[in-house]
Amino acid sequence: MLQLKFGSIIFALLCVVLLWAPIPVGSNRPWAWSLLELMIGVVFLLHLANSCRSMGPALWHRWFWPLLLPILLLQLYLLLQMSGYLPFLHSIDPKQTEIMLIKGLFFLMWIQLVCIYTNTAFRLRMLVLMMVLSGFVQAFYGSVLNLAEVANSPLFAVNEAGRARGSFVYQNHFANYLALCLAMALGLLLSELSSQPPQWRFKAMLRDFVTSLLSSKLMLRLAIIVMVIGLVLSRSRMGNAAFFSSLALVSLLALFFYKRPPALLKPLVISILLLDMLIIGSMFGLEKLQQRFVETSFASEARDEVVIDSLPILQQYGWQGSGGGTFYTVFPAYQPKVYSGFYDHAHNDYLQFAIEVGIPMTLLLGLMLLWSLWQNLQVMRTSDHKLHRGLAFGCAMATVHMLIHCTVDFNLQAPATAMLYLTILAIGQRLYSMRFEKVRRN
Repeated sequence: MLQLKFGSIIFALLCVVLLWAPIPVGSNRPWAWSLLELMIGVVFLLHLANSCRSMGPALWHRWFWPLLLPILLLQLYLLLQMSGYLPFLHSIDPKQTEIMLIKGLFFLMWIQLVCIYTNTAFRLRMLVLMMVLSGFVQAFYGSVLNLAEVANSPLFAVNEAGRARGSFVYQNHFANYLALCLAMALGLLLSELSSQPPQWRFKAMLRDFVTSLLSSKLMLRLAIIVMVIGLVLSRSRMGNAAFFSSLALVSLLALFFYKRPPALLKPLVISILLLDMLIIGSMFGLEKLQQRFVETSFASEARDEVVIDSLPILQQYGWQGSGGGTFYTVFPAYQPKVYSGFYDHAHNDYLQFAIEVGIPMTLLLGLMLLWSLWQNLQVMRTSDHKLHRGLAFGCAMATVHMLIHCTVDFNLQAPATAMLYLTILAIGQRLYSMRFEKVRRN
């Protein structure tokens, strides 16, 4: 009984850390990510103490290796780069590589904690609800400041510049964070829909309407609406495009993979794609987002120049990498001119990872994401649990969104966003492992 209570306390602390991560400027400042690492470290020490008391698993189960092994290999690779023991493998800025290594080690601890302590349907649901709550708070805060035309945010005095950004400094990180929370919220909502065809009799429709008003689905739907508003107000072109593209693509896949799909799956997707986008967008500035799409040109986009000017770095360091976290150290030597903005990242996560840790390691991480996506589809196809199928839909949608959005931004360089996505990957791995654990128990 005491062991169960201690495990519940650790899980509650995980939820607190997840809620805290985006609040201090997305944990994207040295003091902020150091505090986040401290919080993760404390929870992990409590986990080790709990494991010693109960003789439970201190590290990962074999079902979690497909997720944990590539990330562990990345940390070992960063350690080799930082140490410089191998003449052909060294970092040009060991201090930056050390910072990235420390972040990665704490993220590895975080993934283990999520995999171990989300061992019941109740905890899975609660963790996803914490994601939805975090996204709702960020969207509400960012939308209110934007609609009130506040110049600088009350927290940390971040310049709003006419775009919703929540507690993040960079609006595209804010949009990416909301898109990930939205994906899981939609998966949770999908898990609560009935697979039975709707009844069109007046009495049955009235009963279903009243039931929905009194259920948690209404609050979840309202949270989704607020997050869509925040996403539109961020004016993030690829953030919005990637979200709605991932929703359409995964919904199409669900029609083929989803076991006993909910009868209202198609109406739900159509309502998100059309009603929310048109009605909410017309009220909260969709035309400004459209204007940004129309007015964008390659000539005015310095981000495209950064990507093009970074290609010679890839030619030189493509196999072994220049060292984790060293993009800004190496890039000025290849920069032909001064850009209009400050660019310490490549604005393309694929390119930046390939430059810093090499193409082979980047391909390994990419295979991990594709394997995770395949696992999500398998859970949608074979699981008998409605919650598992719905959350697998959300995990798949989050991965497709990241695969698209990372082509034009550096979302994985923001600790809060990276931690949220790793949490989603861990949930997907946990959902997949539950299928085998159930077979083994039977």
